[in-house]
Amino acid sequence: QVQLVESGGGLVQAGGSLRLSCAASGRIFRINDMGWYRQAPGKQRELVATISSGSNTNYGDSVQGRFTISRDNAKNTVYLQMSSLKPEDTAVYYCNAVHSALNLVRSIYWGQGTQVTVSS
Repeated sequence: QVQLVESGGGLVQAGGSLRLSCAASGRIFRINDMGWYRQAPGKQRELVATISSGSNTNYGDSVQGRFTISRDNAKNTVYLQMSSLKPEDTAVYYCNAVHSALNLVRSIYWGQGTQVTVSS
C-alpha cells in the first residue's frame, strides 16, 4: 500500500504564487508517473500536470506557462509550483501516483487533497 500526503495549499491573492508538495510513502517498489489534478465545486476533476519517472511533463491548457511540475525520485516526492494564480485556479488539488509492484501490477493512488483558494 502506498500513501500520498499533500501539503502547501492555502489562501493567496490573484497574481501570487504557491508551491504544493506530495510525498509518497509505504510499500514502494517503483513509482512511475506522478501528477496533480484539481476539482472545483460543481466541476469535474481535471488534469493540472503530470510528470514521468524520466521527468517528461504534460500540462493542462489552463495552466500551461504558469505552473511547473517537478519531482525528486530519491524522496518519492512531486511538486507543483504555481505562479500568476487566478481566481479560477481555486480548487481542491489532488496528488496522483502510478505505482508498479514487484509483480508488475500497476495501481493508481490518490492523496487526500489540499485546498487552494485564490482571492481577487
